[in-house]
Amino acid sequence: MTFPLAFSYLREAAVRYARAAVIADKEGNYEVAIDNYRKAIEMFSKIIRLYPDSPLASTYREFILKYKKRIKELEELKTQKINYGGTPGGNGDSFWKDIILDEKPNIKFSDIADLEDAKKAIREAIVYPYERPDLFPLGWPRGILLFGPPGCGKTMLAAAVANEIDSVFIQVDAATIMSKWLGEAEKNVARIFKFARKKSSEGKPVIIFIDEVDALLGVFPSTEVGGEVRVRNQFLKEMDGLQDKSNKHYIYVIGATNKPWKLDEAFIRRFNKRIYIPLPNRESRIELFKLYLKSLPKEGIDYEKLADLTKGYSGSDIRDVVNEAITARAREIFEKNGGVGEARPITMRDLIEAIKKRKPSVDPLIVKRIEAWASQYNAL
Repeated sequence: MTFPLAFSYLREAAVRYARAAVIADKEGNYEVAIDNYRKAIEMFSKIIRLYPDSPLASTYREFILKYKKRIKELEELKTQKINYGGTPGGNGDSFWKDIILDEKPNIKFSDIADLEDAKKAIREAIVYPYERPDLFPLGWPRGILLFGPPGCGKTMLAAAVANEIDSVFIQVDAATIMSKWLGEAEKNVARIFKFARKKSSEGKPVIIFIDEVDALLGVFPSTEVGGEVRVRNQFLKEMDGLQDKSNKHYIYVIGATNKPWKLDEAFIRRFNKRIYIPLPNRESRIELFKLYLKSLPKEGIDYEKLADLTKGYSGSDIRDVVNEAITARAREIFEKNGGVGEARPITMRDLIEAIKKRKPSVDPLIVKRIEAWASQYNAL
């Protein structure tokens, strides 16, 4: 799909107004900031309305929400002089609060059913070199791509390895990078890696996790303008710096995607490890049901039958099935006893009824496309 020059004009106008708004905001010129935020909102709204298929439409919606929120704040603070956070990385800046998780998700490899090949590959790429760097004289992978259908555990694997080596966990996506300080996106990338190098030099490993990495490092030639290109170039520069064999920093970039075919070829090469995270097979589905039902009172559960009934379901789908069974049990207590009394055990009937209500969320055609990509690019 090729968009006309009007798209680029609207995008550039929106960026121009947004930059002017941020500058005025920082300087305390609230009237000017509000006026420019409103103009930026108008431009981004036009882009979404006229070009709904733009790959960054969701990011533009993020801009609009953030600017509307800031306008409301400024209208309440016109009579005061309040510094709006300074530049990213400065004191009081919310940029870092949003991307650096002080408390990582409490997930371990043992909490993830199956995916043994993926766990093994991640341990070999990250955990082993961290614990025994002397065994890897030629260096080790710094870029790892986790690809596969949605809801199959990619984010959980990244969080688990972060806990395994007790690392700083930085989680970013296209909206975070592009929207915090529009027009300075590539500087945001540089700041993130600078921070990572600082922490690593202090003896702390760092994992930079990029969710939906295709939205940030993919190629969309029909809609791109300079900002997206500069961000990709900055990432290339930073990732190349990590590959230096003399570089002993423990910094890892883990990308997750459901659409690996959208990635720029240059980044496919930078992700030395490319690990396919598939839909759970029959044995994995058995383990998933056991995992999600582990702490619940239950009776008469036939895990093999449940696995047979959920072919094509993702791990997230199976969790939703169990949640639906839990909800049905709670509904029964409220409808029959007004919410009074102890909950009965979960039964096969509860789970089968839940499966009937919840069909798999992953399109089989998408799975085939991912598998075709895996056959060409998989690199364990």
